[in-house]
Amino acid sequence: MKALLLSPYDAGSHRVWRENLYAMLPEISWTTLVLPPRYFAWRVRGNSLSWAFTHRAALTQQHDFLLCTSMTDLSALRGFVPPLGRLPTIVYCHENQFAYPENPQSPVKNPVEPQVLSLYTALCADRLVFNSEWNRSSFLQGASTLLRKLPDEVPDGLQERLARSVVLPVPLDASLWQPRPTPGESDVLNIVWNHRWEFDKGPALLLAIVEALLQRRVRFRLHLLGQQFRQSPPEFGALQARLARWHAESNISPGHTGFVAEQPAYRQLLARSDVVLSTALHDFQGLALQEASALGCAALAPARLVYPEYLDSEQLYQGTGPLAEQAHSAAARLAEWAERKTVGLPLPVVDLRACHPDTLRSAYAQLIHSLFSPPAAA
Repeated sequence: MKALLLSPYDAGSHRVWRENLYAMLPEISWTTLVLPPRYFAWRVRGNSLSWAFTHRAALTQQHDFLLCTSMTDLSALRGFVPPLGRLPTIVYCHENQFAYPENPQSPVKNPVEPQVLSLYTALCADRLVFNSEWNRSSFLQGASTLLRKLPDEVPDGLQERLARSVVLPVPLDASLWQPRPTPGESDVLNIVWNHRWEFDKGPALLLAIVEALLQRRVRFRLHLLGQQFRQSPPEFGALQARLARWHAESNISPGHTGFVAEQPAYRQLLARSDVVLSTALHDFQGLALQEASALGCAALAPARLVYPEYLDSEQLYQGTGPLAEQAHSAAARLAEWAERKTVGLPLPVVDLRACHPDTLRSAYAQLIHSLFSPPAAA
């Protein structure tokens, strides 16, 4: 079977998804077109133009089906390259613009165009797939709100068409499930925060949690990982300064700060840590947290977004209300876990078997083969 895969904004989770898909379904011959994850507004609106007039030969090869992400400008691409309209199509949604938190520093306050584009692309799909139920439900709610705002001539049945969608998570790399190395010092809780250094990953809450831990005199070390950009929220500078004072006052060496480019070194750091922490305002699957958890870290995340789908109550802290209350809730749990580590008790584990390739392989294969099954009788 031959497939055409399109990833027009090939950011981290998108790349992990397609690479693990190749490994999970080696019987499929993949032709792949990707575009770099930059210039977001242009990329999501211009990918059809970029591809149609520079990669037409690849687009018009003999393929059995098309698999693309929801950032593909699929309706326009089909107009530019009509043969694509005849291919059975799966649209995979890593995220959605309806549930993205508003950046107070951004001049763009109402991203209607990418919302409409993703709606059109979803309606082009023969099979619409989301990586989590949180992603699916927030997309459906956002699309419903948008459709109600349109002045007239809105067709009936669009919401029902979108609701005929399924949830299949991004498969994790099977090599993540490895025995953990021998733990190091027993009186320091090693915490990893491994997200993009941007506002939607909750740096203000992270700073508040660190302050709450210091007030409780918890012995901890924070590894502040994740991709950085030319401009980062000011909380990161304040956080680094506060941690520097803390390490100067204590006998605890500082953790790693900054992006770890080499995958073996990154995984080794995660495997030697105790807890992976999320403060995200927006996360549709939480791959960074899941990868650390598969390597053996306990997980602590807010009780919102996607996290309650795979974390139990012990691994969730208060996710709503004043920032100080959320920080207090998270710090109390981390303090408890620091004490458990000191006396040799294990920390909670995360059951991620639902994201293992061995679990997902048949579901993805069935999804693809359903494209060629005759429709059920009415």
